[in-house]
Amino acid sequence: MYKLIAIDMDGTLLNDQHEITTEVRETMLEARSKGSHIVLCTGRPIGGVYRYLEELGLQDEGDYVIAYNGALVQDSHTGRVVSELSLTYENLEELYDVSRELQTPMHFFDAEQVYTPNKDISRYTIVEAYLTQLPLSYREVKDMPRDTLFPKVMYIHDPEKLSEVISSVPEALKQKYTMVQSAPYFFEILHPEASKGNAVQQLAETLGIGREEVMCIGDNGNDLSMIQYAGCGVAMENAIPVIKEHADYETRSNNAHGVADAIQKLVLAKHPSS
Repeated sequence: MYKLIAIDMDGTLLNDQHEITTEVRETMLEARSKGSHIVLCTGRPIGGVYRYLEELGLQDEGDYVIAYNGALVQDSHTGRVVSELSLTYENLEELYDVSRELQTPMHFFDAEQVYTPNKDISRYTIVEAYLTQLPLSYREVKDMPRDTLFPKVMYIHDPEKLSEVISSVPEALKQKYTMVQSAPYFFEILHPEASKGNAVQQLAETLGIGREEVMCIGDNGNDLSMIQYAGCGVAMENAIPVIKEHADYETRSNNAHGVADAIQKLVLAKHPSS
């Protein structure tokens, strides 16, 4: 039995209308009722996850959530932080300088909102604020308090331009941080030890759950580390090729209740009928 099921949100749990379908919700809750920990594992900031935790009823004792691509692991019942890996003001300055050299917009987060240092606010920053339902502020980097911690920074651009930006990021910077592309227009930069895979592993070990008892479901580049860690890695039909290459099972798309399909076939089918 898979005792921990970590599920990405955008492109995986949520359909293209950013909804959890009835089929997916009911299947997840059935697996939970049979003893599996259901953990949302997302690149979204924690503030952009609460409404989905509430919708799924994943705020009881023993429930956890992973946000910011693994930079935050939190007890979703008490709010207690299990682990937190953040960037410093000095990191933010360095990443901002590189963004200007590469001529790419960026935005960044503190614990409560999203900021952009770009006066001409990118439409992708607006998309991020809309999806996560976080306040958006224009703020120059030099005006941020020096003691602020930042869970992640994002370079953003039109897909063809972002590909050029990613290939131009200095190699020394790639070695210094965790960098993952989470969407065609989002390139995320995190603490060097932050990843979904590391976060899922830490949570599993905290709960006394073995690697072979972990299932992870995802679709994009930021899901690769947890797909590789999992005892069973599941790729969505709409996943990028590298996720499918490393997955143990391919399910249906996010618009065809793929999470429900995977859990029904790989988790619930192993339980005797009640």
